[in-house]
Amino acid sequence: MKKWLVMLALLAGQAHAEDVLNLFNWNNAVAPATIKKFEAQCKCKVKETYFGSMEEALAKLSAGAKGFDVIGPSNYGIPPLARQGLLLPLDKSKLPNLKNINPAFANTALDVNNQYSVPYDFTVTLVGYNATKLKELGLQADTWSIVFDPAILAKIRGKVTVLDDPREVIAAALRYNGYSANSTNPDELKKAVATIRAAKPYWAAFNSQSYIKELTVGNIWVALGYSNDMFQARQDAQAAKRPFEIAYGLQKEGNGMTADSFVISKHAAKPELALRFINFMLEGQNAAEITNSIGAGNPNTAALPFIRKELLSVPAINPDKAQAAKLEQLSDQDGKTRRAWNKAWTELKLVR
Repeated sequence: MKKWLVMLALLAGQAHAEDVLNLFNWNNAVAPATIKKFEAQCKCKVKETYFGSMEEALAKLSAGAKGFDVIGPSNYGIPPLARQGLLLPLDKSKLPNLKNINPAFANTALDVNNQYSVPYDFTVTLVGYNATKLKELGLQADTWSIVFDPAILAKIRGKVTVLDDPREVIAAALRYNGYSANSTNPDELKKAVATIRAAKPYWAAFNSQSYIKELTVGNIWVALGYSNDMFQARQDAQAAKRPFEIAYGLQKEGNGMTADSFVISKHAAKPELALRFINFMLEGQNAAEITNSIGAGNPNTAALPFIRKELLSVPAINPDKAQAAKLEQLSDQDGKTRRAWNKAWTELKLVR
């Protein structure tokens, strides 16, 4: 009798394990309600693990972190994962909703023919700000000068944060100087680093984790960050009835645009369930929930009818043709450039 009970317990444990999808993704990238809807549909549980930057995710996965079925990297993280053999090619016969992807986001140089990835959102790296305070000071946030010009920063010393992310901050400094964010020119990198070094004494912190809250409560007035985070800060400030307005917008020198995609881990325990999840997220209404809940841009054409109309007028969410032309995706870096950027970033972080 005891033997049968042990066997039943083992089988029950195995069945339970088969009902779990492990998702490794950005925090708050998928609306909780959407996750619950998928769980109800697949009769499974979704276990979410988060990363705060693409560099952090790449470091963990490259070091051998396993146990994930679906991963949600920024698109420039796909080539290094593919080169290391960490991704499963997609079985597109099981992704009928792939037809919903806007062609502008498909078949990019970062993943030709979408062999491994399906884009599910995009964010813009921009400036979020306390519009009330900046108006009082007569300052504009439509230029990267608000983050990098010491003459302007002197008026808001200690009230500015930037992401703790070398790709994004160095890229913004390159744009401020009129260069491509994907520059491989050592002289252009030196100028960007000099720009950051001159601005750094005026910044409060490198902050990728709590800048939404800091902006919402008024501790900082300017933040270099992601459009969906600024959307959240604005929502939170309004909900808390703060005596100031949080706003965000594009910069005239241009901005970074990063698409995030779903990929399947080579070590996925549940590859079939992973495909079901990805196809589910490609349904128009489910895809729209990402934009409606977190304010991210959407590469899914079938989602447009379900996105709140007021969000479609936000340039960072739905840029027009001219605005889209000034959005630049980060590319995969060659080894020499990556080492140069990492060395520069380490030195910048160490110098007080």
